[in-house]
Amino acid sequence: MSFGNSEEWMVEVDKARPIVKRALDLGINFFDTANVYSNGRSEEIVGELLKDHRDSVVIATKVRLSTGEGPNKDGLSRYYIMDQAEKSLKRLKTDRVDLYQIHRWDYATPIEETLLALNDLVRQRMVNYIGASSMWAWQFAKSLFTSDCLGIARFVSMQNHYNLCYREEEREMIPLCNDQRIGLLPWSPLARGFLTGRYKRGQKAETSRYRSDKYFAERFFRPEDFDVVERTEQIAKEKGVTPSQISLAWLRHKGVCSPIIGATRVEHIEDAVHSLDVKLSPDDMKRLDEPYKPHRIIGPLPIPETSSTVS
Repeated sequence: MSFGNSEEWMVEVDKARPIVKRALDLGINFFDTANVYSNGRSEEIVGELLKDHRDSVVIATKVRLSTGEGPNKDGLSRYYIMDQAEKSLKRLKTDRVDLYQIHRWDYATPIEETLLALNDLVRQRMVNYIGASSMWAWQFAKSLFTSDCLGIARFVSMQNHYNLCYREEEREMIPLCNDQRIGLLPWSPLARGFLTGRYKRGQKAETSRYRSDKYFAERFFRPEDFDVVERTEQIAKEKGVTPSQISLAWLRHKGVCSPIIGATRVEHIEDAVHSLDVKLSPDDMKRLDEPYKPHRIIGPLPIPETSSTVS
């Protein structure tokens, strides 16, 4: 999502090039994007920078959110999935997407229609595997059950919202994924940069991300969120590493496959890779877990109100 031009904090291809090169040099082989990021520009950048490395990388993209006006410009209908898959392949300069993910739930389309369309993409070798993103656990369970009943491709991954400052996924979604052997690919693993330690309690935030991201201030910056960050900083200081590295190491110790970091500088990549060397003891994990307080649910689209809704 950090590649593109729709927000001032994003980077275009000239600045993305050294980031991707460094990632490849360090052994990173998984790249995630979506059809809606900067109106497709993110996919174009990823495709351009990975075209010479196609057989050694895993490319993931997503479909669901709006790409324009009209009934056929969003959702998870067969029409929209097929149409957007072709457009994503063209922008990505490839003949296949390794992991094609639904970018939230679609309440207007039967899940059977969505899954059958995705299965056809797998059969046509346009897609290798399918995955899902933030939703309610019952929706994900229904999807897996439906795939099993129909004998078709099932979701192999869940890209959910999970980090030290937001752990509501531990209640239902993560236990479900562990039971079903689903890979966890959390987005916002550093809480939009909040867990880097650059934002201080009682100080005004001045970054371009804070100014342009309408969701940032709403989701974090509570006193209890700063409790988590300050505990993270304390343990980072003890180990001689950065708060970001502690945050990513914590995710690894929680069984995450691959956190989706939004790098905008080469240093972000290097910092993330060095987190693989950070070892956290059971006591470290307990201390990191301790300050957390429950959040309102962030990620799944709300269930639409109907005439049968109980007030």
